[in-house]
Amino acid sequence: MSGSIRLDTLERAARALDCRLVYALVPNSPLEETVRAQARRKATRHLVEVGHNMRLEDQVVTDTDVAEQIDAIASRLVDRRGLWTEDPPAGA
Repeated sequence: MSGSIRLDTLERAARALDCRLVYALVPNSPLEETVRAQARRKATRHLVEVGHNMRLEDQVVTDTDVAEQIDAIASRLVDRRGLWTEDPPAGA
């Protein structure tokens, strides 16, 4: 496996060099932005399912209504657990 190293090997190297091994994930964008984007994705997935059911019942939802609903659901999701799960949003 070229280009790979085991974590225990890195730890041994760090000790040998009198260093601390720091294993970290560094975000490319601010956490708040990442959370809001995930909330919007989850809200959009939920509304796509709801929209499909409404079309089957001959009910029409405007693009404006959909955008407002996505914003409202996403705002509620930001402060809730389960944002990263695939379950439908609670209370949506």
